[in-house]
Amino acid sequence: MHYMLLICGDESAAEHAQDGCGGWSEEMVARDVIRGGGGLHPPSDATTVRVRDERLLLSDGPFAETKEQIGGFCLIECADLDEAIEIASKHPAASYGTIEIRPLLQFP
Repeated sequence: MHYMLLICGDESAAEHAQDGCGGWSEEMVARDVIRGGGGLHPPSDATTVRVRDERLLLSDGPFAETKEQIGGFCLIECADLDEAIEIASKHPAASYGTIEIRPLLQFP
């Protein structure tokens, strides 16, 4: 199964992101579960795209009003949700932010 780990936190989480992943990435590469990932620029650099009544609407920054923001993501491949939870729980961001685990849709 493929899962997306969405690494979320409030604005103070950016301080922690500078510390890296504290060996988590190396462990997950050694376990051969990482399929991709990366950090993101802050929400102030975002562009939100919507189409309404065939009109393109662009907004600077994030569309949602929320304190938590997505700061990065990891694409993992593992046996099941239990393993994905175990992997996410080891990520340093789990101690100061939130990690949302989402299974990827499987297309034929």
